[in-house]
Parts: sequence; C-alpha cells; structure tokens
Amino acid sequence: MARVVLLFALAALAGLPTVSVAADPTWRAGAAAVVITPEKFMWMSGYGSRTKPAEGKASDLYAKALFLDAGGDAGRAVLITLDLVGIDRDTAQKLTQAIREKYGLARDRVILSVSHTHCGPVVGHNLRPMYFFDAAQAKLVDEYTDHLHGLILEAVDKAQKALAPATITSGHGFVTFATNRRNNKEPEVPALRPVGKLQGPVDHDVPVLCVRDPAGAVRAVVFGYACHATTLSFYQWCADWPGFAQTEIEAAHPGAVALFWAGCGADQNPLPRQSIALAQAYGKELAQGVEAVIKSPMKPVKPVMKARYTEIDLPLGDLPTREAVAQDMTSTNKFIASRAKMLFEELRTKGTLRTTYPYPVQVWRLGDDLTWVTLGGEVVVDYALRLKKELGDVWVTAYANDLMAYIPSRRVLKEGGYEGATSMIYYGLPTIWSPKVEDMIVETTARLVKDVREGP
Repeated sequence: MARVVLLFALAALAGLPTVSVAADPTWRAGAAAVVITPEKFMWMSGYGSRTKPAEGKASDLYAKALFLDAGGDAGRAVLITLDLVGIDRDTAQKLTQAIREKYGLARDRVILSVSHTHCGPVVGHNLRPMYFFDAAQAKLVDEYTDHLHGLILEAVDKAQKALAPATITSGHGFVTFATNRRNNKEPEVPALRPVGKLQGPVDHDVPVLCVRDPAGAVRAVVFGYACHATTLSFYQWCADWPGFAQTEIEAAHPGAVALFWAGCGADQNPLPRQSIALAQAYGKELAQGVEAVIKSPMKPVKPVMKARYTEIDLPLGDLPTREAVAQDMTSTNKFIASRAKMLFEELRTKGTLRTTYPYPVQVWRLGDDLTWVTLGGEVVVDYALRLKKELGDVWVTAYANDLMAYIPSRRVLKEGGYEGATSMIYYGLPTIWSPKVEDMIVETTARLVKDVREGP
C-alpha cells in the first residue's frame, strides 16, 4: 500500500495524471526508432508532377516499432510505423515473413502502417505508373527498398530488446484541421472555416495509446488522425505534419517514442497548405491534442490481446478489353499510357487481367474493450464513420499492410472523381472497384471484430 501512495505522490509532483499510473505494471513494452532517410537523392513518391529526384532534407524519416507483450505467445505483437507514402504487397509479405521467422509472430500480430507523407522516397512497386525515371533511378529505388527491409527489422529488434514492465492507457482527443477535399475548394477554405461552413464528412477523432514505465514516465505514445500528409510538395525529404507532431510529443517526453498512424483520410486534406510553417503548425496542433489526452484521465488497458488478419478477394469492375489496353498504350496522357504498358505485359504473360485484389483486413483487441481495425489502401472517411456507427468505439487505421489503391465507399464510387475512379490509373489497377467493395470490407471487419471481442 505504501508503494501505491508513493507512486501517486510522485505522479502528483511531476504533474502526471494519477489515473494513468498503476501500482504494478501489467504489460511489457518496448519502443524504438531508426532513421530511414535515403542516403542518396533518389525519386520521391506521392506526386506525378515531380520531374527530378530529391534535392535536400527538411526533416528525417523514421521507421518506428512498438513491441507489446501481454504474456505468453498469444500476447505478443508489434506495431510498425513508417514515414513513407506507402508499401506494396511484396514488401509487406517479405517483412512479415522475416518477423515471423525471427520472433515467432503470426501475420495477425504485425501491423505495418505508413504516415503517407508525400515527401518520402519511392518504395518497391508502389504507384509505379506515376513515375518516369531512368535506369539509374530505378536501381536506387530497388537498392533503397532492400535497405529499408533491414532498417525496419532493426527497429523491431531494438524495440523487442527494450521490452520492460509497463502500464498502458487509452483515450481520445479532437483536432479539426482535416478538411474534406471533395466538398470544399481549397482557396475558399480559409474563409469558410471560421464561419463554420465547411462541407462534407470528416473524422476529427484522435485516438491515443500511452505507454508508461512503472514510475509513470511516458515511454511511448501511439496516436492517429484521418488526414492526408500533403501539406508539402517540394523536393526535400520531410515527414510533413505527422513527423512534426511526433517531434513535438517526443520533445515533451524525453526518451519517449511517438508513433503516428493514418486514419481513413483519403478524401481529407490539411488546408490551407504548401509551406513548412503550415506543416509545423498542423503538427503542433495535433501534438497539443494528443498532449491534452495524456494529461487527462485515461482508461487503463488490461494485459489482454487478441488478433485476427484476413484477406478479401476484393472484386474489380468491368475489365478493359485487350484492344482497349492496346489503344491506351498510344494515349497522349503519359500516366494512362504507362499503366496500359503494364497491363499489356500482364496480358502477354498471364493471358488475362486480374479480376480481384487480395485486400488486407486486420483487427486487434487490447484490454477488455479497445478494438483496433486496420485496413489497407487509401480509405475514404465514410468507412471510419460507418464502422464506428455499426461497431461502437473502434479505432480505424488505413494506409496499412499494403497500399494498392484508393478504397472508395459506394457513395464516392458512384460520384466518381479522383478517389472513386481516376486514381486507379496511378496504382496500375485495370479498372475501378466493384460497387460491392464497401459492404464486403465492412462485413469482414465486423466478423473479425466480433471474433476478437468474444472470449478471454
């Protein structure tokens, strides 16, 4: 009892929220960060308008890992966050297989999440129809992708070796800079925001997970937000506002590792944008939102964990004919022509185009009632809003495990536009998605959520 009183007294003296400090740690946790900024100036990902490699660095890029252990093999898992636009299926499969072999973690125990910063390097085959670089740059992309594999495993290894007794708490914040880009014209946003006239669905929730050592000191902070990391479009490496937010949080808690995950923000932008000052301001705003949660009463997370992972054969719409693909190869639109060349090669080698895509859905349960959904691709905000409405309090991460395309809701698919249709060109998929995709993803997610919520 004396130890409990002493811990609470120390927490009060340090200005820490006493509700977040337990008498005895219930988890083991370890976090680590490794710099993944390319050593050479190579092609940048995120924008088809770029015409040359990076020229400088505004901030470093990181791979970060949080290793969790709730006891026993079934209680071990790792969250990996990356300051990248995305990773492709091949990269994800190689990483998760390597982690399985070294740590014995099954596929459902590994989350690979990217911040979707548009000022990082091209990785693997992600978004390849968007880029037009020479053989030397292609070689740099391949070399970097191979090197990245080792750096990510290094981060996981350091996090695993840092495992130590810990308590975990959770909470929610609220930040409002994300704006629906389909429903608001960018130049008009500064005038519309102050008078409350911004249109379209948004998700301004900020889920927060806080890991503390037995003395109450913050050792890791995991947080998410549903918005594109597109404040910047220059030729410098930069983690954009998610990176600046993590830097702010780590500065407030020396020795801690901050890990950011992107929510369903495929149709959400930080507006206005196009300056370092704005990216820093958004990062600071988000960090302050996270800090407010950390300093408030947070809910203890018991040392309980269940995980599930599956892949859906997500159907595509009507496929183009061989003749249509051949015709697109001569298009004056270089992106359409680039995709057509890839599709024609697929037709030549396989005889047909793919009709489905293996779409990843993953769910973690932490403690009694923290349900964490993880979806692949660039998911529009409708999914998070629907899942929260139908499944209750769930965290919804997107941009994870495989960035194969935009994932429109039925509404967005029907409306068309970039998120619903033309973005598929840049990802190299042969056509738009089937109208069935939203219900298939939601129904599969609901099944996995039901599974992890049942039983001990």
